[in-house]
Amino acid sequence: MTSAPAPDPRAGVGPASRPLRRMKARSRAEPHRAATPLELFFDLCFVVAVGQAGVQLVHALAEGHYATGILGYGYVFFGVWWAWMNFTWFASAYDCDDVPYRLATFIQISGVLVYAAGVPRAFADNDWTIAVIGYLLMRVALTAQWLRAAASEPPGPARRTNTRYAAGLVICQAAWVALLAAPEGMRRWLFLVAVVAELLVPVIAERDHQTSWHPHHIVERYGLFTLIVLGETMYAATTGVQSALDETDAVFELLPIACGGLLIVFSAWWVYFAVPAHERLNSNREAIPWGYGHLLIFASAAAIGAGLEVAVEEAVHKAHVSTTAAAATVTIPAAAFVLVVWALHSRHFKRGVAEQLTLPMCGLAILACTFAGQWAVFAAGLVSAATVAAGVTLTTRHARPTRPQLR
Repeated sequence: MTSAPAPDPRAGVGPASRPLRRMKARSRAEPHRAATPLELFFDLCFVVAVGQAGVQLVHALAEGHYATGILGYGYVFFGVWWAWMNFTWFASAYDCDDVPYRLATFIQISGVLVYAAGVPRAFADNDWTIAVIGYLLMRVALTAQWLRAAASEPPGPARRTNTRYAAGLVICQAAWVALLAAPEGMRRWLFLVAVVAELLVPVIAERDHQTSWHPHHIVERYGLFTLIVLGETMYAATTGVQSALDETDAVFELLPIACGGLLIVFSAWWVYFAVPAHERLNSNREAIPWGYGHLLIFASAAAIGAGLEVAVEEAVHKAHVSTTAAAATVTIPAAAFVLVVWALHSRHFKRGVAEQLTLPMCGLAILACTFAGQWAVFAAGLVSAATVAAGVTLTTRHARPTRPQLR
């Protein structure tokens, strides 16, 4: 006789059952916690902003404006990542999926789209007006969510934490608005001050009480966003190759770039999802550095696509950069992706010197491929694929049960 299945903690949740629910903290031990359709929709809308940042990076790098392009890309991508991260961690702790929650999320999505519309001006002209308006929409909605969560908690540490989050959001958003009035030459430096303030909000808010984020849910959400960014990279590279083929017949020049790019992206997916990262996220001590470090993972993954477009443009003589510089726009972010993934979580699951050195050596080898001329991207792809093969071989060897010794 089989036992009855455990009740689904989300059963009956949502506007179809109860339009208004109490926003109480979710349990960290909740079984089968998974991303919701609303969260997936939220992620997909961020593709627009990621794509806009990538397009602007391609234009800057193809013209040889390396410092301006990289700096502008970093600023713009921080805004995309931080808005996504704010929503993700709040939803992991307090998602109640009722009508007010969904409407607030829709307002945040609208803010993302406005922010994306302002990316070109922020990137090229240092004009952040539209981007800040989009951020204001997102922040108003998220602040209301935190205040609602605070009102649902009894007086105590949980309510204080939620109130601190709301206050921190208001203060930081006021700083972004004030940034618009600052002299244009000082904005980029004041931006860094605002970034530090943003990063300190979770640390201060949760100093005496940890919100009830779900480790498995958080890892799944980060994994899904990684997939979206890698998918955007695939799209960007495909568009670049298609545009080049429409204008030229340089098939043999583009084929190594296309093949190498595919191998790099396939290997990036394999490396990222090779270990169960949720097993390490036991507290904020591990979770905050892990979550913050993903800024480099997401940004480098998206930059690979931009780099592939630059390499394509250089191959058909449309970019105003050297072959080595075009190769570097692919190899540097690809190496950064591998090294940061290793530093954040892969190294904690490696055994022995050979396993530990596999990804760092891969990163160095990818960088060395920069000087392989027009075969640089293809060589980097081969190195990436060989690294995956080596990692699988080493893991399989260590996992193989030892034979019992004969007595």
